[in-house]
Amino acid sequence: MITTAEAAQAISDAMPAFATETVPLAQAGGRVLHQSIVAERDQPPFDRVTMDGIAVRFASLAAGNRHFAIQGTQYAGDPAQTLTAADHCIEIMTGGVLPVDSDCVIPVERISVQDGAATIEEGYQARRLQFVHPQGSDYAAGHGVLAAGRTITPMDIAVIASCGKDVVRVSSQPLVRVISTGNELVPAGRPIETHQVRLSNGPALVSMLQQQGFQQATDEHLADEPDLLRERLADFLDESNVLILSGGVSMGKADYVPQVLRELGVDVVFHKISQRPGKPMWFGIGPDKQAVFALPGNPVSSLVCCRQYVLPALLQASGRETPRTEVAVLAEAFTFNPKLTCFLPVRISSNDDGRVCATPVATNTSGDFAALSGTDGYVELPLEQNEFPAGSAVRLHRWISC
Repeated sequence: MITTAEAAQAISDAMPAFATETVPLAQAGGRVLHQSIVAERDQPPFDRVTMDGIAVRFASLAAGNRHFAIQGTQYAGDPAQTLTAADHCIEIMTGGVLPVDSDCVIPVERISVQDGAATIEEGYQARRLQFVHPQGSDYAAGHGVLAAGRTITPMDIAVIASCGKDVVRVSSQPLVRVISTGNELVPAGRPIETHQVRLSNGPALVSMLQQQGFQQATDEHLADEPDLLRERLADFLDESNVLILSGGVSMGKADYVPQVLRELGVDVVFHKISQRPGKPMWFGIGPDKQAVFALPGNPVSSLVCCRQYVLPALLQASGRETPRTEVAVLAEAFTFNPKLTCFLPVRISSNDDGRVCATPVATNTSGDFAALSGTDGYVELPLEQNEFPAGSAVRLHRWISC
């Protein structure tokens, strides 16, 4: 067995990178950015008005003028008008260009309009450049606004669009095949016998992958039959970038997966990690550089291994920047006797001093996937110790964030 750190490093070293492709901006959300985004022009590109009202010269206000003739009206999207006199104003709308020779906006709520003139209410105190978003105050033309390696968010889409980009270079979508093995498994919606169980790992793993942006992930079910496994896994290797198997990887008589993979030319990188749950995990690289992850069949083990090893590997291959380490404190003491790294499911809250607090959630063996539905993730308890007092700082892994 290798340690969890050794397993993560071995996967990182062996994982091939995914290609780059150019997609329309509308399809870029959730993908990993493969280019830097540079500002096309200043942002905002002009002195932008942030309030409906009138634009005036502040010096005129400071001199005591409260009454201004309305020279004209300027809407958002109109070219800038020029204020022609100190006792004139221009009606202005939110998002519009600040008129030339004006430097103050008075909100519409603070004025009254009669006979073509605006009067500012008594006692209202204005400031120069109030309700003006100055040109270039967000960033200047040529400034690097987004770096390669980030997962593109809706907010990033707005930034990219503001820089004039209608297409963008991103990581290509890998073809991921999730295969659940086992004669006992029956998919939802089909008749089931008392000695069988519902197939749940495949749909759960696909959902976890899709939540992280890997949309071309599908799941299949294969029985524990060596010839069938050999034939279908050969097909999957030919058509996929990544294979994720669940089940058939331990030491039982029906655990054929490691042997079949070897026969298909998949080079084993490691088999077994000193952790609980998920000790039997297997990882290898196929003859055409396909990444192959064989996870234990127990649902808790399978989900933990996918989150701990598969997702980080796929994100690395996509070129995503390494995420920061998150730390939580245990809400209560916990004891773990085997000399293994423990991945302990937890619920997350904040304690009085604002720190992230993790409350352990017991699972009734690694088959108790129902207990996970109320958890936010799991904490990593190192194998070097088995006593973890309340308040211990531990590494936190959230289910839906890598």
